[in-house]
Amino acid sequence: MPLSLFLLVLLAAALHASWNAIVKRGPDKFLGTVLVTGSAALLSAAVLPWLPLPAPQSLPWLAASVMLQVAYYALVARCYQQVDMSLAYPLMRGCAPILVALAGSLLGQPLPPLAWAGIVLVSTGILCMALGARGGQLRLPLLTALMIATYTLVDAQGARLSGHALGYTLWLFLLSGLPLPLWALLRRHRQVLAYARAHWPLGVVGGIGTTASYAMALWAMTQVPVAMVSALRESSILFALLISVFLLHERVPRVRWLAATLMVCGVVVLRQV
Repeated sequence: MPLSLFLLVLLAAALHASWNAIVKRGPDKFLGTVLVTGSAALLSAAVLPWLPLPAPQSLPWLAASVMLQVAYYALVARCYQQVDMSLAYPLMRGCAPILVALAGSLLGQPLPPLAWAGIVLVSTGILCMALGARGGQLRLPLLTALMIATYTLVDAQGARLSGHALGYTLWLFLLSGLPLPLWALLRRHRQVLAYARAHWPLGVVGGIGTTASYAMALWAMTQVPVAMVSALRESSILFALLISVFLLHERVPRVRWLAATLMVCGVVVLRQV
């Protein structure tokens, strides 16, 4: 993978970890997610008038992705209600790159053995993050991983056909980002407005972070195999680990450092492809 693309996807991973850390540090995780999602939608609406429309052939893919993203948000919320996050998150994020690689191979994007080795190392490292986590249902996390893999493949194709990956991404964030804030306003409008007044700077930073992260990843997917970008983007867990240690001052078990070592090895291998 070219060094410029490699560094771009790592930057996307760092931004992804950063906005998740913003949500985690907030006093209300749900309202934090609503604030970031709503901010991303508003920022997208402000920039879109200055960008060309996506090509017509990409619109069916955009519509499909919007529905998948909304379903994904609902599925994640339900998953975290029924399964401990320390188990659910690694299963969701660790299985997704493997599923993307398998599906991509079936759809005509075969990978060289070295790329498979890097993807497997990254995914294994992520899955090892779940070691020691409390048991729970596996069905919902695995279903969520399938959803992540599906919208990743759909968005990669849509971005390619759009002729403008940034414009495609912003339309996606605008259309998929509105349902959750609107629903929250209907159900908890006072709390949402109060939270937004108190924490709007974090919402803006998080909105920029999540939008820029996905835009970078989607553009990279138009240049190199989707599965490689998907696996590299999941290295956001490495950045999240560093944030949790040095900024949130959390204690990290030794097994997670060992898992992180596997992920770093996978990232290094992918750079060589």
